[in-house]
Amino acid sequence: MNDKITVSAVINADKNRVWAYYTNPKHIVNWNFADPSWHCPKAENDMRVGGIYYARMEARDGSFGFDFLATYTELDPGNHFTYEFGGRIATISMAESDDKTTVTIVFDPETENALDLQQTGWQMILNNFKNYAEKH
Repeated sequence: MNDKITVSAVINADKNRVWAYYTNPKHIVNWNFADPSWHCPKAENDMRVGGIYYARMEARDGSFGFDFLATYTELDPGNHFTYEFGGRIATISMAESDDKTTVTIVFDPETENALDLQQTGWQMILNNFKNYAEKH
């Protein structure tokens, strides 16, 4: 499958703050889920090429959970990074304009779920990040 999916959001905060909130595990655990019935109880981030990003995502009722594990393949601190997860690639980039930061995620879809479902899920997580970053 060659079609990539793109999601984005404009965050009302400067790029340094957005980068820190997006990459620091103490913040990641507060926004890295699509729906309030889920949470991210644990996150680790070794942000260097070859380093590992890890996030545990679980339903709050304990009925389901999974580990998201990725390896960084490219890193330009404060601007963008790329990681590989399960044979797929995602690039997250940040661009600042007028004290606002646009976060754009471009990722390879998986084959189990419809493209629109995947796009909606990733967009919901990014929207959750936007809400968190703007309120804290």
